[in-house]
Amino acid sequence: MTNLEEFIAEINRFEAIISEWDESQRCVAVGLKRAIEALHKEALTRLIKSLKQESVSALRQAADDEVVYAVLLYHDLVKPPLPPILQRIQAALDEVRPGLKSHNGDIELVAFKPPDTVEVRLIGTCSSCPASNLTLTQGVEQAIKNYCPEIKQVIAVSDRSTVDNTNTGLTTPFPPTITTAWVRVATVEQIPDAGIFATKVGGHSLILYRQGDRITCYRNACSHLASPLDGGKVENGIITCPTHGFQYQLDTGKCLTADVPLQSYPVQIKGDKAFVKMSR
Repeated sequence: MTNLEEFIAEINRFEAIISEWDESQRCVAVGLKRAIEALHKEALTRLIKSLKQESVSALRQAADDEVVYAVLLYHDLVKPPLPPILQRIQAALDEVRPGLKSHNGDIELVAFKPPDTVEVRLIGTCSSCPASNLTLTQGVEQAIKNYCPEIKQVIAVSDRSTVDNTNTGLTTPFPPTITTAWVRVATVEQIPDAGIFATKVGGHSLILYRQGDRITCYRNACSHLASPLDGGKVENGIITCPTHGFQYQLDTGKCLTADVPLQSYPVQIKGDKAFVKMSR
Protein backbone atom coordinates (compact mmCIF):
# COMPACT_ATOMS: atom_id res chain seq x y z
CA MET A 1 0.00 0.00 0.00
CA THR A 2 1.32 3.44 -0.90
CA ASN A 3 2.20 5.42 2.22
CA LEU A 4 1.94 9.11 2.95
CA GLU A 5 5.62 9.78 2.24
CA GLU A 6 5.28 8.39 -1.28
CA PHE A 7 2.26 10.59 -1.99
CA ILE A 8 4.11 13.67 -0.76
CA ALA A 9 7.23 12.80 -2.77
CA GLU A 10 5.13 12.51 -5.92
CA ILE A 11 3.46 15.88 -5.29
CA ASN A 12 6.82 17.51 -4.63
CA ARG A 13 8.19 16.07 -7.87
CA PHE A 14 5.43 17.68 -9.94
CA GLU A 15 5.68 20.97 -8.07
CA ALA A 16 9.39 21.06 -8.88
CA ILE A 17 8.60 20.55 -12.57
CA ILE A 18 5.94 23.29 -12.57
CA SER A 19 8.32 25.70 -10.84
CA GLU A 20 10.47 25.62 -14.00
CA TRP A 21 7.58 26.72 -16.26
CA ASP A 22 7.01 30.31 -17.33
CA GLU A 23 4.54 32.44 -15.35
CA SER A 24 1.54 31.98 -17.66
CA GLN A 25 1.90 28.19 -17.58
CA ARG A 26 2.28 28.20 -13.78
CA CYS A 27 -0.87 30.32 -13.42
CA VAL A 28 -2.88 27.75 -15.37
CA ALA A 29 -1.51 24.88 -13.27
CA VAL A 30 -2.11 26.75 -10.00
CA GLY A 31 -5.66 27.68 -11.06
CA LEU A 32 -6.44 24.06 -11.90
CA LYS A 33 -4.96 22.94 -8.58
CA ARG A 34 -7.08 25.43 -6.59
CA ALA A 35 -10.26 24.45 -8.43
CA ILE A 36 -9.67 20.76 -7.73
CA GLU A 37 -8.83 21.48 -4.08
CA ALA A 38 -12.01 23.56 -3.66
CA LEU A 39 -14.07 20.70 -5.07
CA HIS A 40 -12.39 18.17 -2.79
CA LYS A 41 -12.81 20.36 0.30
CA GLU A 42 -16.51 20.84 -0.37
CA ALA A 43 -16.97 17.10 -0.88
CA LEU A 44 -15.04 16.29 2.30
CA THR A 45 -17.01 18.89 4.28
CA ARG A 46 -20.30 17.31 3.20
CA LEU A 47 -18.95 13.84 3.93
CA ILE A 48 -17.91 14.86 7.44
CA LYS A 49 -21.33 16.38 8.16
CA SER A 50 -23.00 13.17 7.01
CA LEU A 51 -20.68 10.95 9.08
CA LYS A 52 -21.21 13.10 12.17
CA GLN A 53 -24.95 12.49 11.92
CA GLU A 54 -24.54 8.76 11.36
CA SER A 55 -21.54 7.77 13.48
CA VAL A 56 -19.00 10.04 15.18
CA SER A 57 -16.91 7.00 16.11
CA ALA A 58 -16.66 6.02 12.42
CA LEU A 59 -15.47 9.54 11.60
CA ARG A 60 -12.81 9.41 14.31
CA GLN A 61 -11.69 6.00 13.14
CA ALA A 62 -11.35 7.29 9.58
CA ALA A 63 -9.32 10.29 10.76
CA ASP A 64 -6.90 7.93 12.53
CA ASP A 65 -5.61 6.91 9.09
CA GLU A 66 -2.51 9.03 8.38
CA VAL A 67 -3.43 9.77 4.76
CA VAL A 68 -7.03 10.74 5.61
CA TYR A 69 -5.81 12.89 8.50
CA ALA A 70 -3.18 14.60 6.33
CA VAL A 71 -5.75 15.53 3.67
CA LEU A 72 -8.25 16.79 6.27
CA LEU A 73 -5.50 18.81 7.95
CA TYR A 74 -4.45 20.28 4.59
CA HIS A 75 -8.00 21.50 4.02
CA ASP A 76 -8.28 22.88 7.60
CA LEU A 77 -11.03 20.37 8.38
CA VAL A 78 -9.27 19.09 11.50
CA LYS A 79 -7.08 20.85 14.01
CA PRO A 80 -3.49 19.70 14.52
CA PRO A 81 -3.10 17.99 17.91
CA LEU A 82 -1.78 20.14 20.74
CA PRO A 83 1.03 18.92 22.99
CA PRO A 84 -0.38 17.42 26.22
CA ILE A 85 0.60 20.44 28.34
CA LEU A 86 -1.26 22.81 26.00
CA GLN A 87 -4.28 20.50 25.98
CA ARG A 88 -4.42 20.68 29.77
CA ILE A 89 -4.01 24.46 29.81
CA GLN A 90 -6.84 24.80 27.28
CA ALA A 91 -8.99 22.47 29.40
CA ALA A 92 -8.39 24.75 32.40
CA LEU A 93 -9.34 27.84 30.39
CA ASP A 94 -12.49 26.09 29.15
CA GLU A 95 -13.41 25.46 32.79
CA VAL A 96 -13.24 29.13 33.78
CA ARG A 97 -14.60 30.53 30.51
CA PRO A 98 -18.33 30.28 31.50
CA GLY A 99 -17.66 32.41 34.57
CA LEU A 100 -15.85 35.01 32.51
CA LYS A 101 -18.55 35.04 29.85
CA SER A 102 -21.18 35.66 32.53
CA HIS A 103 -19.38 38.99 33.01
CA ASN A 104 -19.17 39.59 29.24
CA GLY A 105 -15.52 38.61 29.19
CA ASP A 106 -13.31 35.81 27.93
CA ILE A 107 -9.73 34.58 27.98
CA GLU A 108 -7.19 33.33 25.48
CA LEU A 109 -3.88 31.51 25.77
CA VAL A 110 -1.03 33.71 24.58
CA ALA A 111 1.96 31.45 25.22
CA PHE A 112 3.37 28.61 27.24
CA LYS A 113 6.95 29.37 28.21
CA PRO A 114 8.72 26.24 29.44
CA PRO A 115 9.23 25.06 31.99
CA ASP A 116 6.60 26.66 34.26
CA THR A 117 5.09 29.90 32.91
CA VAL A 118 1.81 30.58 31.11
CA GLU A 119 0.78 33.87 29.54
CA VAL A 120 -2.92 34.61 29.03
CA ARG A 121 -4.96 37.58 27.86
CA LEU A 122 -8.23 38.64 29.44
CA ILE A 123 -10.76 39.76 26.80
CA GLY A 124 -13.82 41.99 26.86
CA THR A 125 -14.98 43.53 30.11
CA CYS A 126 -12.56 41.33 32.06
CA SER A 127 -9.61 43.13 30.44
CA SER A 128 -10.72 46.55 31.67
CA CYS A 129 -12.36 45.52 34.94
CA PRO A 130 -10.55 46.85 38.05
CA ALA A 131 -10.77 43.31 39.46
CA SER A 132 -8.91 41.71 36.55
CA ASN A 133 -5.91 40.79 38.72
CA LEU A 134 -8.28 39.30 41.28
CA THR A 135 -9.99 37.32 38.52
CA LEU A 136 -6.61 36.07 37.33
CA THR A 137 -5.33 34.89 40.70
CA GLN A 138 -8.56 33.52 42.17
CA GLY A 139 -9.99 31.93 39.05
CA VAL A 140 -7.70 31.48 36.08
CA GLU A 141 -4.43 30.82 37.89
CA GLN A 142 -5.99 28.33 40.29
CA ALA A 143 -7.71 26.43 37.46
CA ILE A 144 -4.50 26.20 35.43
CA LYS A 145 -2.53 24.96 38.43
CA ASN A 146 -5.21 22.38 39.18
CA TYR A 147 -4.83 20.96 35.68
CA CYS A 148 -1.08 21.62 35.44
CA PRO A 149 0.64 21.35 38.83
CA GLU A 150 3.98 22.00 37.16
CA ILE A 151 2.93 25.56 36.24
CA LYS A 152 4.32 28.10 38.73
CA GLN A 153 3.48 31.43 37.07
CA VAL A 154 0.37 32.64 35.25
CA ILE A 155 0.87 36.09 33.75
CA ALA A 156 -1.81 38.31 32.22
CA VAL A 157 -0.53 40.03 29.09
CA SER A 158 -1.95 43.54 29.11
CA ASP A 159 -0.96 47.11 28.30
CA ARG A 160 -2.62 48.33 31.47
CA SER A 161 -0.70 48.94 34.65
CA THR A 162 -1.27 46.68 37.61
CA VAL A 163 -4.32 47.55 39.68
CA ASP A 164 -4.50 47.34 43.46
CA ASN A 165 -7.23 44.82 44.22
CA THR A 166 -7.43 45.39 47.96
CA ASN A 167 -10.57 47.49 47.43
CA THR A 168 -13.40 45.37 48.80
CA GLY A 169 -15.82 46.93 46.32
CA LEU A 170 -14.26 45.06 43.39
CA THR A 171 -16.23 42.24 41.82
CA THR A 172 -15.01 39.13 40.06
CA PRO A 173 -16.76 36.15 38.43
CA PHE A 174 -14.93 33.88 40.88
CA PRO A 175 -15.63 33.53 44.60
CA PRO A 176 -13.21 35.08 47.11
CA THR A 177 -10.37 33.05 48.58
CA ILE A 178 -11.73 30.35 50.88
CA THR A 179 -10.04 29.18 54.05
CA THR A 180 -8.93 25.59 54.46
CA ALA A 181 -10.09 23.10 57.05
CA TRP A 182 -9.63 19.45 57.97
CA VAL A 183 -12.60 17.50 56.63
CA ARG A 184 -13.47 13.89 57.44
CA VAL A 185 -13.61 12.01 54.15
CA ALA A 186 -13.64 8.31 55.07
CA THR A 187 -12.95 5.69 57.69
CA VAL A 188 -9.72 3.77 57.45
CA GLU A 189 -11.66 0.55 56.81
CA GLN A 190 -13.34 2.09 53.76
CA ILE A 191 -9.96 2.42 52.04
CA PRO A 192 -8.76 -1.01 50.89
CA ASP A 193 -5.16 -1.87 51.69
CA ALA A 194 -3.06 -1.36 48.53
CA GLY A 195 -6.20 -0.04 46.80
CA ILE A 196 -8.07 3.22 46.31
CA PHE A 197 -11.28 4.70 47.64
CA ALA A 198 -13.08 7.38 45.61
CA THR A 199 -15.33 9.98 47.21
CA LYS A 200 -16.70 13.49 46.74
CA VAL A 201 -16.53 16.04 49.53
CA GLY A 202 -17.60 19.66 49.27
CA GLY A 203 -17.42 19.65 45.50
CA HIS A 204 -14.00 17.98 45.48
CA SER A 205 -13.61 14.61 43.76
CA LEU A 206 -10.91 12.64 45.58
CA ILE A 207 -9.14 9.30 45.60
CA LEU A 208 -7.49 7.94 48.72
CA TYR A 209 -4.80 5.25 48.71
CA ARG A 210 -3.80 3.17 51.74
CA GLN A 211 -0.59 1.25 52.22
CA GLY A 212 -0.64 -0.23 55.69
CA ASP A 213 -1.09 2.66 58.11
CA ARG A 214 -0.20 5.33 55.57
CA ILE A 215 -2.92 7.09 53.54
CA THR A 216 -2.43 9.54 50.68
CA CYS A 217 -5.08 11.63 48.95
CA TYR A 218 -5.22 13.13 45.47
CA ARG A 219 -7.61 14.98 43.20
CA ASN A 220 -9.51 12.36 41.21
CA ALA A 221 -8.22 13.70 37.90
CA CYS A 222 -5.43 12.62 35.63
CA SER A 223 -2.90 15.44 35.23
CA HIS A 224 -2.96 14.85 31.47
CA LEU A 225 -6.54 15.86 30.58
CA ALA A 226 -8.25 15.67 33.98
CA SER A 227 -9.95 12.33 33.25
CA PRO A 228 -11.22 10.52 36.40
CA LEU A 229 -8.72 8.02 37.79
CA ASP A 230 -10.90 5.91 40.05
CA GLY A 231 -11.73 3.48 37.23
CA GLY A 232 -8.04 2.83 36.56
CA LYS A 233 -6.14 -0.36 37.33
CA VAL A 234 -4.05 -0.35 40.52
CA GLU A 235 -1.06 -2.66 40.55
CA ASN A 236 2.08 -2.54 42.74
CA GLY A 237 1.13 0.88 44.06
CA ILE A 238 0.74 2.34 40.57
CA ILE A 239 -2.56 3.52 39.08
CA THR A 240 -3.08 3.69 35.32
CA CYS A 241 -5.44 6.30 33.90
CA PRO A 242 -8.22 4.41 32.07
CA THR A 243 -8.47 7.11 29.38
CA HIS A 244 -4.95 7.63 28.03
CA GLY A 245 -2.75 5.30 30.07
CA PHE A 246 -0.82 7.82 32.16
CA GLN A 247 0.62 6.10 35.26
CA TYR A 248 1.11 7.51 38.77
CA GLN A 249 2.77 6.28 41.97
CA LEU A 250 0.04 6.38 44.58
CA ASP A 251 2.39 6.82 47.53
CA THR A 252 3.91 10.04 46.12
CA GLY A 253 1.61 11.20 43.29
CA LYS A 254 4.57 11.17 40.89
CA CYS A 255 3.70 10.63 37.23
CA LEU A 256 5.73 7.89 35.56
CA THR A 257 4.66 8.95 32.07
CA ALA A 258 5.49 12.67 32.10
CA ASP A 259 6.51 15.33 34.61
CA VAL A 260 2.92 16.05 35.69
CA PRO A 261 2.29 14.88 39.27
CA LEU A 262 -1.16 14.47 40.78
CA GLN A 263 -2.62 17.25 42.90
CA SER A 264 -2.28 16.03 46.47
CA TYR A 265 -4.02 16.90 49.73
CA PRO A 266 -2.61 16.62 53.27
CA VAL A 267 -4.07 13.70 55.25
CA GLN A 268 -4.49 13.17 59.00
CA ILE A 269 -5.59 9.95 60.71
CA LYS A 270 -7.54 10.30 63.95
CA GLY A 271 -8.61 6.98 65.40
CA ASP A 272 -10.38 5.10 62.62
CA LYS A 273 -11.15 8.21 60.55
CA ALA A 274 -9.23 9.91 57.72
CA PHE A 275 -9.26 13.70 57.45
CA VAL A 276 -8.14 15.74 54.43
CA LYS A 277 -7.18 19.40 54.44
CA MET A 278 -9.11 21.28 51.77
CA SER A 279 -10.96 24.50 51.04
CA ARG A 280 -14.59 24.83 52.14
